[in-house]
Formats: sequence, C-alpha cells, structure tokens
Amino acid sequence: QVQLVESGGGLVQPGGSLRLSCSASGRILTINSMGWYRQAPGKQRELVAAVTSSSSTNYAASVKGRFTISRDNGWNTVYLQMNSLRPEDTGVYYCFIDSRPITYWGQGIEVTVSS
Repeated sequence: QVQLVESGGGLVQPGGSLRLSCSASGRILTINSMGWYRQAPGKQRELVAAVTSSSSTNYAASVKGRFTISRDNGWNTVYLQMNSLRPEDTGVYYCFIDSRPITYWGQGIEVTVSS
C-alpha cells in the first residue's frame, strides 16, 4: 500500500519561509511526476509545482521565483521550499505522485501565512 506523508507546514508571517516534505512508502511501479497542489479556502485545488521523471520542473505563475521543488535521488521524497510567503499562499498543500493511471495523494498539510 502506497502512503504519502507530508510535513513542514504551519503558521508563518508574510515574507517568511517554510519547507514542505513529502515522503512516499510502498511499491510504486513508475513515476511520471511528483509535486504539490494546494487548495485555498473557497477555491479549487491548483497545481503549485511538479518535477517530472526527466527532472524538468514547472511552477504556477504565482509562485515562480519564490518556490523551489526538489526531490531525493531515490524518488522517495519531494520537497517544496517556499520563500517570500504571502497571505494568498495560505491553504492546504497536497503532495502527489503521478503513476498513471493512478495518482497517489497525501493527506494534506496546512500552511497559513498571516501576521
């Protein structure tokens, strides 16, 4: 059984930083990409950042230049370094692994940016 466990969320002031981690366990046959979505209160879930099997990365326009996605060599853990956080970054962050046709999800972790 595949499990994704996120950590590193919490409350931070505007302009601060957080680093999210997502550790995967269990047997995953193939990984097309892994990364992070987020869902702000009252809004739809949106892609924040992803890293593909060829190690290319893509980011939502709103986080480019502020967030950095990375992974470990074994594709067991994906990280999201979030700098210069803004109140609009507040939400629940979900890590995912795209192993088409299956997508695995973490349980979500809260990030609150507030003074």
